[in-house]
Amino acid sequence: MPELQHFVNAFDACIFNLVDIFKHPLLEALLPLADVLGIQILDKDEIAESDLPLIWEGEVVGGVRRHNLNGALTRLLSAIEIEMNLKVKDMDRIQKQQAVALLNEWGAFNLRKSVESVAEALEVSRFTVYNYLERSEND
Repeated sequence: MPELQHFVNAFDACIFNLVDIFKHPLLEALLPLADVLGIQILDKDEIAESDLPLIWEGEVVGGVRRHNLNGALTRLLSAIEIEMNLKVKDMDRIQKQQAVALLNEWGAFNLRKSVESVAEALEVSRFTVYNYLERSEND
């Protein structure tokens, strides 16, 4: 019977590893959003007190670690390209105005030095970005 017990133990180990590999469906569904939102999706064992727990049918199945602001503006500029289906370098003046309006709506200009960074990315002056912002707030 030792061979049978060895087989059972090996089978249990395989099942345990498979369960570990396949995450909860909610966590799998949220993974594509992680990069876009700048968040980290966590297993329930990784959650710290400052993380947001993800609850499914009354049970904590994972968590979300809030975004790190390092690289936030870069992520927002990438999101603009996706939203507008156009690379920043290929935008005309009207599209750049729309991009600035979206960035403003998303709170990008609350970040320090964001006007300068956006101006550089759009290949316009800071003054132009401020004009675009003024125009978007008046519309």
